[in-house]
This record gives sequence, structure tokens and C-alpha cells, in this order.
Amino acid sequence: MTAVDRAQSLRQAMPEGGLFGGMSWKSAARPLALGESLTTEIESLGRVFHQFYKAVNQLYRRSFEGRAPAWVAEVLDQGKPPELVAIQRAAALRNELPRVIRPDLLLTEEGFIISELDSVPGGIGLTQWLNQTYAALGDAVIGGDSGMQDGFASIFGAASKVHIVVSEEAASYRPEMVWLAAQLGSGRFQVHGGEFDVPADGEAVYRFFELFDLPQVQGSGALIQKAVEKRIRLTPPPRPIFEEKLLFALLWNRNLREFWRQELGEGFYLRLLKIVPRSWLIDPMPLPPHGAYPGLEITEWSQLKGLSQRDRALVLKISGFSPEAWGSRGVYLGSDLSAAEWGSAVDRALGAWPGSPYLLQQYHKPRLLEAEALDLDTGEVTRQPVRARLCPYYFVSGDGDQARPKLGGILATLNPGDKKIIHGMSDAILAPCSA
Repeated sequence: MTAVDRAQSLRQAMPEGGLFGGMSWKSAARPLALGESLTTEIESLGRVFHQFYKAVNQLYRRSFEGRAPAWVAEVLDQGKPPELVAIQRAAALRNELPRVIRPDLLLTEEGFIISELDSVPGGIGLTQWLNQTYAALGDAVIGGDSGMQDGFASIFGAASKVHIVVSEEAASYRPEMVWLAAQLGSGRFQVHGGEFDVPADGEAVYRFFELFDLPQVQGSGALIQKAVEKRIRLTPPPRPIFEEKLLFALLWNRNLREFWRQELGEGFYLRLLKIVPRSWLIDPMPLPPHGAYPGLEITEWSQLKGLSQRDRALVLKISGFSPEAWGSRGVYLGSDLSAAEWGSAVDRALGAWPGSPYLLQQYHKPRLLEAEALDLDTGEVTRQPVRARLCPYYFVSGDGDQARPKLGGILATLNPGDKKIIHGMSDAILAPCSA
């Protein structure tokens, strides 16, 4: 098949109205080949992150029950409405974990790092479309031509109907979910706006909105109440601890080392420390005069402003429960900013405490790759340097000890090589992945 033929097939396969409201991207000539070793490693990470979520849940519960340091629950709860804190501690929900796990994996010279975890990710429908479309062209994609839709369907168990509720904030993702629901067929899956609040008992709801957006989601109160009463299955669960980026700072906290070793096991714990960048919680409370932040050798956060540009290989990002935590908003790369801009970002992070905590992470520069973009109008193929973010989607089916994560597919976002923060943008190439 020629490049022109592939371009025509991709163009014809695009749903009428597209997959994202008002957004476009470049098409890949071929899936991004990862190699067997990296593919196997990524596939095995589903168990690691599922166990991490289980450990986070245990840590939070023990903390508010007085069996672990109280500051953990205090930090995770601060800035949240009291009623939402009560909901996430409710007996019916306290063991509920996200059933879609999507890490952001950046390919570096040393291998890869995980910059964050997303429990309410976009891209499920898009990745299914990419896998299905490129598989039809004869490409062997990770997850196959139905891994994403089968994985998504599996997280709802035996629910007779599944209602996908998309908020106004997430409205640009609605077309991909409408397409995905149609692919799944049989009328079991239906997409609604944020006003929907009438699922029948025994049905399931997929929450496609962040918890900070609850006041703008008219039907959210009724949905959450039915979930608390165990009348419906609501996923992701309305538990803001799983929408906090600061979980990585807890992983790196030396005071919690023995907890992580016990709950994760030594192997998973060391594996996470290898791939999760060193992370710190920006808490403006002063240290003792003889104290210093480990790995930074500074004694107060304001000293970050005096670091040279070379030493500012650091990322500041808002942790969660904020409209600024969506996408690349609220993310500041120190080495990419002027001293004045970086100083303002540090002041913003310090001033946001305690309502909207910030996380500081070591920055690992993604390595340069070569990728081919395919012009869908002309069939022309152009090579360009890119930096890659991989987003594996793991779907957790089963309950309790029988819960198992399974990789459904991997979305590659290939940004131009001169971009240092990788996220979806119109000049990025979006591609499925192959082994």
C-alpha cells in the first residue's frame, strides 16, 4: 500500500465531525515501534501502578484513622470541600480505586520516566480509533484492533447500561466518547452532558469530569449519592486523592519508606523510584535553621528563585483539584523560563498553599527521535525530529482480590523536537504503537 493509499484510508476512516471538538493533529505514517523489551516492560507496569493506587488508599485510610502520620490525610484533604472529603471516606467507597490507569511516560536518554498518573484521562476513543484504523492497514498495533474498547467495556462488570457523563470542561473530548459508544454497539453505552442524573439501579456511570468541576456538573450530586448507596457503579470513584499529582512526593518521602516497602513490596517500590522523578511537596512552613530539603540542598523554598538556569532542571506543577491542573496548564519548567518568570512561578506555588498545593519534580529531558508525518491530503511523508510521550491505557476489571489491570493500547504523542513540555497540540503527531 502506497503512502497516498494510506492517507486516503486514514482520511476516509475519520468519523464525521472528528474525534475532538476544535482540535487537530498530524497523522503518523506508521505506528511508533517500541521494540519487544520496552513493550514488555510497559505491559508489566499495569500491576505496579494498580498496587500503587491500593497502597495510596491504605496510606490515606490509616492516616485519617490515626494509624499512620496524620499529616498525610491533612495534605491530601486540604483545599477540598468537607462534603467531598466525607464522600471519599464513606464506607461504600473507601476501597474503590480508579479502573482506568494512564501514566504519562517520557522517553529519555536513560530509558523512560513517568511524569504523572491520570485517573480521568482523555484519549480512550482516539486510541481505539488509531489502533483500529492502522490495524486495518495491516499494522500490528499493541492492543490489537479492539483492545481499547474491550478494555473499557470490561471495567463496568455486568452493568446492563453504561452512561458516559461528560462535563462542559471536558466537552472537547465528547466526540471521541460518542464514537466509542457507537463502536461498542447494542445501545448499552450512552453519552450524556453534565445534567444527567437518572441512572437506574444496577447501571454504571463513567465520570468524565474532574472533581473540582462538581459545581458545574448539575447531576453530579445525585450520581454520587447513588454510588454511596451502592445503587450504581460510578467510576472513576469520587475520591480526589487519586487526582493529586503530589502522590509522587509521598512516594519519595523518606518518612514513609517502610510503609511503601511493606505495601508495594521491595521490587515494585524500587522500580517506581527508578522511573518516577524525585518529587517534593511545596509546603511553605519553615524548616529548622539546620534543615535542608533532600536532593535540593536548599533550606527554604524561596531559594529556588536564586538557582541558575542550568540548575533549574525542575518542574513546578499544581497538584490537583483545580482548573489549572487540567492538561499543561499550571506547569512551569524552570530551565525554559527567565529568572523573573521562574521567580513568579515559585511565588505562585508558595502562595497557593494550602488551598492548591504545588509539586516540584526533577526534569528529565525527553530524547530526540525521528518520526514520519503523513499528509492526509497529498500523501506526502515528511521526517522530523520529535520528543515522545507514551500514554499506556490499563483497564482494571474484576473486584477485590480478583481485580486485574490489562493494557488496552498505547497512544504516542510526538511533539516537535524544540518543545520541552510534551502535550497534545496541533503540530504534534499522534500515533498508535507497535512492538
